Amino acid sequence: MPDDSLRVNINANRNQHNSFDAIVIGSGISGGWAAKELCDHGLKTLVLERGRNVEHNKDYPTANKKPWEFKHRGQMTKQFLQENPLISKAGGFGEDTAHFFIKDKDHPYIQEKPFDWIRGYQVGGKSLTWGRACQRWSQYEFTGPARDSYGMEWPISYNEIAPWYSHVEKFIGVCGTRDGIDAMPDGEFLPPFDFNCAETMISKKIKENYKDRHMVHARWAQLTEPQDIHIQQGRSKCLARNLCMRGCPFGGYFSSVTSTLPWAKKTGHLTIRPFSVVHSIIYDEQKQKAIGVRVIDSNTKEATDYFARIIFVNASALNSNLILLNSTSNRFPNGLGNDNGLLGKYVAYHNYRASVNAEIDGMEDKYYYGKNPTEPILANYRNLYKNDMNYVGGFTTFMGAYRGGIDENSLPETIGGEYKDAMSEPGKWGCYMYMQGETIPKDSNHVRLSKDQKDQWGIPLLIMSVDYDDNDERMIKDFLTQSAEMLEKAGCKNINTHDNHQPPGLDIHEMGGCRMGKDPKTSLLNNFNQLYQCKNVFVTDGACMTSTGNQSPSLLYMALTARAAGFAAEEMKKGNL
Repeated sequence: MPDDSLRVNINANRNQHNSFDAIVIGSGISGGWAAKELCDHGLKTLVLERGRNVEHNKDYPTANKKPWEFKHRGQMTKQFLQENPLISKAGGFGEDTAHFFIKDKDHPYIQEKPFDWIRGYQVGGKSLTWGRACQRWSQYEFTGPARDSYGMEWPISYNEIAPWYSHVEKFIGVCGTRDGIDAMPDGEFLPPFDFNCAETMISKKIKENYKDRHMVHARWAQLTEPQDIHIQQGRSKCLARNLCMRGCPFGGYFSSVTSTLPWAKKTGHLTIRPFSVVHSIIYDEQKQKAIGVRVIDSNTKEATDYFARIIFVNASALNSNLILLNSTSNRFPNGLGNDNGLLGKYVAYHNYRASVNAEIDGMEDKYYYGKNPTEPILANYRNLYKNDMNYVGGFTTFMGAYRGGIDENSLPETIGGEYKDAMSEPGKWGCYMYMQGETIPKDSNHVRLSKDQKDQWGIPLLIMSVDYDDNDERMIKDFLTQSAEMLEKAGCKNINTHDNHQPPGLDIHEMGGCRMGKDPKTSLLNNFNQLYQCKNVFVTDGACMTSTGNQSPSLLYMALTARAAGFAAEEMKKGNL
């Protein structure tokens, strides 16, 4: 139950200042979409963000800095690295992006098993630093877990979510190609960035040697040819600077800050409250529904209650689990909606441990233009139609080719004009492949609240107990073998395979804990992301995932959120919520 020691500013009369039609917890990729859709439906909506405010352009301090303008040339100091061993491992983290990540001490957690939890606390959340990959799930990701007995049946199908995929793709802007691949359905695409000459060669060789493997343009949230809907958002063309994670002054990639939140604001129905750490969701025993959210100001530590008819939980998967677990009452002593005791369980992630790299001879008279912010993809080719491997699930392969710098060890001089001239010439071509593997949600992989340790706002710390299993190891072995074989058949040289053995978490694709399902005995959310036991609360971020699939999940979060928000708005109009 709520901590009675909190200094609470309870709005007993629920005045206009504290009462809304809807409350959205979190302002990231899914929270921004919840806000946009709810405001478009005319609902007075409050978005709660635990971090600081960020406004487009105004709060991108490094967006246009040159490399020599950084005090440490993009690197972090030794002291910083010693104080932040976790966050400094995150992909894309550096002196130019550090302002969009939290320091290790800012929000501690307990690692019962090693897990690298990467977070970005600001308006826009991790939508400011996401990888921007937008592959659709195929029908096989929705049916595979139940078909091959390694997971639970999803309560929705690909055909049900496909229109919402289109709805999201058109609004955010996704570049790619229509390839007719069963493992990666086509969508609403802008033109892609071109393959470079080495990528074209590798794609051709794979096609010649494998009938079931397709190296194609991936789908990325980059505006290659802005449409009217993007111009209405105030966004413009991606200029291929590949500095996305600093915040793009052109709005060339999708984020909540450039797109959904400003759109929602224009409706006049949006209120954003930063510095708002959500303590819990308030449940009314007599009304048998949630009536609001208790918030702790991150600066003053004062608690305030806000009220609404519906609540969307989009705090990012693990924080959403934390909030729900901490939302206790006489009716729900183990967390909101947690009658079956499954809240916090079946947490999963994507496996990013395996990679392969190689060198490519020739084509030294060719180069490429710009800094392509996208990369090709090899669609999943394992266990698609049936389970035919010694493991379950599949994997997406991200890959690409580049021309690196010249090998300094090959130069006769290391000083002077000749050295400078040599250093201005590119070296050999290289290529890489890395794995994004599906993992199995398991009862044993879970999060729970500490009984005796709390954070600086008096909220119990989250305990992480998540790890790999034998299925992951077998998938890694197959990926490394097959990837090396493909590059060899493509004519690549000096092929190296690598398993980095990193703990789960650096994929930043944590999922589950409050999963969707057809049966309230085995799941917490129904087919519209409603809590079975508290129907005016919706969970549409990664916490809702029934399984992980192998494709990047953010596009699905957005589609599920748009679908649930539309449903919630209609149910409110009917008087059902």
